[in-house]
Amino acid sequence: MLKFEDLSPGDRIVVRYRLTQTSPETGNVISSDALGEVLAITSDTVSINTKRGALDVDRQAITHAKRVPPPPVRRSRPPTLK
Repeated sequence: MLKFEDLSPGDRIVVRYRLTQTSPETGNVISSDALGEVLAITSDTVSINTKRGALDVDRQAITHAKRVPPPPVRRSRPPTLK
């Protein structure tokens, strides 16, 4: 797994983390993903700026983490012929 000490603000990462709730059907822990740029790293949390806004993730809840490349550049559509 990625070492958070090697990250700096502005790095783009994806993390999978455990939520505090469990599935009512199975009782298994539910996980979620966060993709975005690192805002800050403390001894307890990693702050990530996602498309939906800033998110603070408890480092103890993170199960997977890795750096990811920048998002692809969107190309404009060619003009339509009439």
